[in-house]
Amino acid sequence: MSDADPMQRVNALLDDVLPAPHVRQQLRLAAGLTQKEVADAVGVKRLAVARWELGQTHPRRPHRVIYMHLLKRLAERFPQAAELDEDTPTPASDSRGSG
Repeated sequence: MSDADPMQRVNALLDDVLPAPHVRQQLRLAAGLTQKEVADAVGVKRLAVARWELGQTHPRRPHRVIYMHLLKRLAERFPQAAELDEDTPTPASDSRGSG
């Protein structure tokens, strides 16, 4: 990673913000996907996706990168679902919640 461009590293940090849990669910529903389909694509169990959509836990690397890519692509296809996130930012991690 030391060979990476510092600007790329900074951009990666800025892009590492998940939409609010309810928006994650709305994006999935807008695409007509089940939690199981998302879980299979990301490489986790369905329960993990359910917990991410409830805000109980947050995905960790490497699954986080894959899940965020999926959410970004869904937001491009279904911008009306992504607009629900405008006033409810979610931090990249939550030290108070369960892991």
